[in-house]
Amino acid sequence: MTDGPTIKTVGLSGLLVSFGTAMSEPANRAALAFRSALEAENWPEVGETMMSLVSVFVAVDLVSIPAAQVEERLRDLLGKQDWSAAPLPGGRTRWHVPTVYGTDLAPQLKEAAEVAGLDPDTAIRQLSSARVRVLTLGFAPGQPYLGELDEVWNIPRQQNLTKSVPSGALVVAIRQLIIFTAPTPTGWRHVGQTAFRNFVLDAAEPFALSPGDELTFPAIDRGTFDKIGADDRYGGADRESLA
Repeated sequence: MTDGPTIKTVGLSGLLVSFGTAMSEPANRAALAFRSALEAENWPEVGETMMSLVSVFVAVDLVSIPAAQVEERLRDLLGKQDWSAAPLPGGRTRWHVPTVYGTDLAPQLKEAAEVAGLDPDTAIRQLSSARVRVLTLGFAPGQPYLGELDEVWNIPRQQNLTKSVPSGALVVAIRQLIIFTAPTPTGWRHVGQTAFRNFVLDAAEPFALSPGDELTFPAIDRGTFDKIGADDRYGGADRESLA
């Protein structure tokens, strides 16, 4: 079950439709499905839509258009179905991203496994077989938040920051994974390393991933990783279309 939905104005720039107060699979599903349906409506007053983990921001010039008018239309659309049980939007992609776990490339695997109450081999089996969804993109350009993992991976962030992890680092905390798009300080534990680059500024499509896409991170050894070409933006990943 989700809390909401609720609608709030965001200054004079638009309205925020929220399907919960904390991350949950139904709330994220609702946000994905509602955003897709709203974009299909093609309302002329909506400049763009963006989503967070459980919310959809609807950009509208509230200087020119009364917020109450837009809110009424949003509530009409919200009332058409139970969005937390709605099918996920079509046109999504499933990615299989080769990943080195542990070694000097991802030195916090053992620590993360211990916090989760697992041995490293079990941790690798679980992480490499998990199928996660792009919950949202944020914090840095193209940075995907991926989830949700099993409850055993509801581990806290570190108390201290790691000064920097490289682009392509796979990190874990609070039942989620992130692939970093640039060298970044982090409180999340670095458990895997990929050569996947989600954000390329000058590419025709700067972001490879979109909210709702799915990913797996099959394990490879260091030698295989070293053979991935530097010019391979997707780091040797395979992909398939989802209906």
